Amino acid sequence: MKKTPVFLDSLVTDMLRLRAICPFSWRVFQFRPISCEPLIIQMNKCTDEEQIFDFIERNKAILSEKQVGCAFDMLWKLQKQKTSLLKNVEDVRDHPQFLTLHNLATNKFKLMNDDTLVNVLHITQQFAGESHDPLVEALVTEAWRRLERFDIKLLSEFSSCLADQRLYFSPLMGKIADIVHRNLETTQDLSSLSVLMVNISSLISRHFQQQLVNKTELLFDTIDSSEVNVATRITRFLRNIKYCYQPLLEKCNNVFLSNVDQLDLDSISKILRLYKFLQFNSFEFIMMAKKKLTEMIPLCNHPASFVKLFVTLGPIAGPEEKKQLKSTLLLMSEDLTGEQALAVLRAMEDMESRNSHLIKRVTSVLHKHLDSYKPLELLKITQALTFLHFQRKEFSAKLRELLLSYLKISFIPTEVSFLVYAISLLPSPHLDEVGISRIEAVLPQCDLNNLSSFATSVLRWIQCDHIYLDSITGKQLKLLQKLDHYGRQRLQHSNSLDLLWEELKSVRGSTFPESLLEETIATLQRFVDEINYINVVEIASFISNTDYLSTLLLDRIASVAVQQIEKIHPFTILAIILPFSTLNYDPPQRDEFFGTCVQHLNSYLGILDPLMLVYLGFSLATLQYFPEDLLKSIFNIEFLSRLDSQLEILSSSLSARVQFHLMELNRSICLECPEFQIPWFHDRFCQQYNKGIGIMNGAQQQIYKMLAEVLGGINCVKASVLTPYYHTVDFECILDKRKKPLPYGSHNTALGQLPEMPWEPNTEIVGSRLPPGAERIALEFLDSKSFCRNIPHMKGKFAMKKRHLEILGYRVIQISQFEWNSMALSTKDARMDYLRERIFGEVKS
Repeated sequence: MKKTPVFLDSLVTDMLRLRAICPFSWRVFQFRPISCEPLIIQMNKCTDEEQIFDFIERNKAILSEKQVGCAFDMLWKLQKQKTSLLKNVEDVRDHPQFLTLHNLATNKFKLMNDDTLVNVLHITQQFAGESHDPLVEALVTEAWRRLERFDIKLLSEFSSCLADQRLYFSPLMGKIADIVHRNLETTQDLSSLSVLMVNISSLISRHFQQQLVNKTELLFDTIDSSEVNVATRITRFLRNIKYCYQPLLEKCNNVFLSNVDQLDLDSISKILRLYKFLQFNSFEFIMMAKKKLTEMIPLCNHPASFVKLFVTLGPIAGPEEKKQLKSTLLLMSEDLTGEQALAVLRAMEDMESRNSHLIKRVTSVLHKHLDSYKPLELLKITQALTFLHFQRKEFSAKLRELLLSYLKISFIPTEVSFLVYAISLLPSPHLDEVGISRIEAVLPQCDLNNLSSFATSVLRWIQCDHIYLDSITGKQLKLLQKLDHYGRQRLQHSNSLDLLWEELKSVRGSTFPESLLEETIATLQRFVDEINYINVVEIASFISNTDYLSTLLLDRIASVAVQQIEKIHPFTILAIILPFSTLNYDPPQRDEFFGTCVQHLNSYLGILDPLMLVYLGFSLATLQYFPEDLLKSIFNIEFLSRLDSQLEILSSSLSARVQFHLMELNRSICLECPEFQIPWFHDRFCQQYNKGIGIMNGAQQQIYKMLAEVLGGINCVKASVLTPYYHTVDFECILDKRKKPLPYGSHNTALGQLPEMPWEPNTEIVGSRLPPGAERIALEFLDSKSFCRNIPHMKGKFAMKKRHLEILGYRVIQISQFEWNSMALSTKDARMDYLRERIFGEVKS
């Protein structure tokens, strides 16, 4: 027998002594196999969880931190291969040997390398049953300690772990944002950066947001064209920061279009939701999605998958697909969960589907689950049912009761604002003193978006509260004054356009209260020099929605567009032109401004979204600007075919608006630019559209009777007249060369009936139908919607109508609501004198 070497015998003796002296150190520095590989190889051969757990039980005393990490990794890989993920996770989590593995990780996490540490954190979170797992907390703390040495890939993985815990606003996520900011210049990994961008988007400044957008644009071409996930994350980031940045969105859209085969129902659904939020239109993507989703209809036979298909395909489906979707959903409706019923209801709102049978089935499910919905979900239910004209007293009463109960305990301004808004949409939207006091309590914390929402709700109550006591309305008026006070205070204290815009960009200008709107415009004017190519599109869009004419702001917008046009994306030109069109305003450098904008667009005419091109052509026509190349790109067979295809996937209301604008553009060109030789082809559309004209409001009926007296009889005035090219004139009369009214005869229009066409539809020379020297007069009553909100300046489309009527041979008399209801015309005699002067006297300039 071979004798043991003396040095080895001595070594063993010394080690045994060390074990006796320092048992703790012995436990920490246990003997390990010379190579870890054999154990890891054994683990990799395991084909199910039981084999892994047997392996852990046999080797728990000798497993290293690397092997513990490998065990977690194997368990998660097996889980991802399974279909019923939740069930398998519970089975694994409840296994005794999973607790053993959990304890091993708790003891060894400080020895793990950075990659293993973050990976174990991620997997532990997937398996965690408790909301606060001690191991997760320990791993996060250790990762925080090592944070500065993480590379960008590991940093992105760790940030996703924090995001899974909803720690978007935590100091730790702030630290990650700081590291990204410091290392942004040297970062080259867009895949990892895109993950970080999404996760830190809630707490970064506008300047940092722009830096990330610029860096992403710079790195985009370095990624593989098949990187759908990267493109999706970039789109999510833009959604999170509420920035519809066209260049990046187009690049992402091209990735999606190039990888159609990779897109499943979930990914298409996600992309369409992001596009909807960002108001980004891609006709090609929608058509591709429609085709692919339609093919899935027979394959989705489970409520969960079919509801997702209904929600995604429904708003873009054609009539036949919609019919198929609704009939299939009716069969499944009794099996819907509360969450699925809400998703279906919101999709029906998007589809403008008022199928009473389906609404009844869906609301029945909603009613069962009403107690389980959160405040924001209750708002969505209220909005959808209001839009779909659903009325059921029992349901509305229960909904109101729940909203009020949440309102009484809520202290978050945004939540209070949308609860109050939801209540204001219900029948009898009256709020008691408790509700009013809840609003008053949060007012000092409210931003402009909250204050605007409150003001809209209070105004709605005041309109509806005529059935309540005067004292209630008095309290609401006082509340309105407080809202005005806090709003003005917030605006006056603003010291940066960027910070102000963070609050304003979610505000709908059309619903902004008058006093706050005036102060908002004054504040924007204070920051007029801060308007640049980055924010000009958003500012222009806001002004378009307010109907408030500020020549200072519009002149600045035009100046920025002219000077920095190369930095402005061509697809945003419509938004820049729109306020000028809506508000009927020509900036000092009119021709240079419009010419620069149109020139910037010319090379993109073939790829512009059809809807955008129609709206752009109409907006320019309103301003009497008719670029021939742009107009001829619209009025050709190929474009109109594309437009027809797109109209099929739009909601009925949007489709009607687009068709109406196309008709208005066609009419404008025929009347104002006959040299373009573009034919008029909207007779049939106009005949259908004008079937409901002839109904007059109270002021118009009053004017009609007075006109009959002034002109000498009811047969000397015509109401609701259709002109060639289908303009509708409120009242028409004809004066001979001696200024005497000419009677129409027996064919005068009865109120509420479709009038006859006075001339042939395509007549261009109106005078040929009149006696020599006679003139045809159009009298138009203009209500407040015809003018800007701040001054009696006529808006674009009403000015365009006046031009067209004059081209058709009319002398146009426009009667302003402000003038008609003024103190000067407060008596019938004064109004009669006013009409005589306007009709028979000299035309006032």
